Amino acid sequence: MDFSFTEDQLAIQAVARDFAQRRIAPVAAEFDRSGEFPLDNIREMGQLGLMGIEVPPEYGGAGMDAIAYVLAMIEIAAADCAHSTIMSVNNTLYCNGLLKFGTEAQKKKYVTPIASGEAIGAFALTEPQSGSDATAMRCRAVKQADGSFLINGKKSWITSGPVAKYILLFAMSDPERHARGITAFLIDTERAGFQRGKTEPKLGIRASATCEIEFTDYRALPEEVIGEEGHGFKIAMGVLDAGRIGIASQAVGLARAAYQATLAYARDRKAFGQAIGSFQMIQQKIADMKCKLDAAELLTLRAAWCKQRAHETGQRFSTEAAVAKLTASEAAMWITHQAVQIHGGMGYSKEMPLERYFRDAKITEIYEGTSEIQRLVIARNETGLR
Repeated sequence: MDFSFTEDQLAIQAVARDFAQRRIAPVAAEFDRSGEFPLDNIREMGQLGLMGIEVPPEYGGAGMDAIAYVLAMIEIAAADCAHSTIMSVNNTLYCNGLLKFGTEAQKKKYVTPIASGEAIGAFALTEPQSGSDATAMRCRAVKQADGSFLINGKKSWITSGPVAKYILLFAMSDPERHARGITAFLIDTERAGFQRGKTEPKLGIRASATCEIEFTDYRALPEEVIGEEGHGFKIAMGVLDAGRIGIASQAVGLARAAYQATLAYARDRKAFGQAIGSFQMIQQKIADMKCKLDAAELLTLRAAWCKQRAHETGQRFSTEAAVAKLTASEAAMWITHQAVQIHGGMGYSKEMPLERYFRDAKITEIYEGTSEIQRLVIARNETGLR
């Protein structure tokens, strides 16, 4: 592995950092308070290439690699986790899925407007009764004589669902085949038969709109099937491997912001006549925060490097992605917890961003595979046992 970054990677990192600090950081608290979707910022991020970093330029993207994506995600997440959630879904779940499994016509029609920021994409796998157990889905897609599919059912916790133009949906087309009976579809949210539910009131990432969606005799055309019939579960799991690198990057950026705020506070805050950073208990916390942060960042970069190599070798990177996501998300939760503790009463106050960091960190341990699921993935891949 060689982590000496290229000029292009450093350039997109600089673009992301500048936009994050100039446009996102000053308004993050207000968007968190209101829960309003930051549409103008997202559109500008698309114009900068941040909504389709690994998407080739011919489909509206920046044409860069997985490491460039990680570097940019860290910068956006350090300013606001909600913005980075929207960016993550667009990049790794929606665009990545269509780039890997879509036809040329599908890429041109459905990737270009999302990668360029003209529209928002979403990913629909979870249902009210099936989260970690994705094969228990009840959303049905029944094939018709003309080759189209009638889709009925509900999906829940759909990030960007309230504003998405297109959605990558997974539905059961052959229940008797269980996981091998799931098919992926491209959904146009302006078509009859599609309905959005209420926007979820969430603990954190509040500006990242999330809702339930429902299908009532929604007709998906044959050309809107992604990949082959019955290959949806395989597609979803492959896409989630990439998505977990995005969430790991998000967790690293969030943890870095909390750590840097804590360093500054430990130097400036005085107690008993000296800076609190000189107290050994505070120093121990800072040392542990630094170790966890560095470990998370390096493992996330390793996962991105493995993903990049997979384009050439075809090798899976699911273990490395799970290790990165597990380590980074738990590091973010621990670091933000300690940051609030070190800040004391001010850490609990909405006058400072620490309490927002703390609330936002929790979701990184839950979505795109809980910490428990990451441990199952790692252990099963290591032992070869199921």
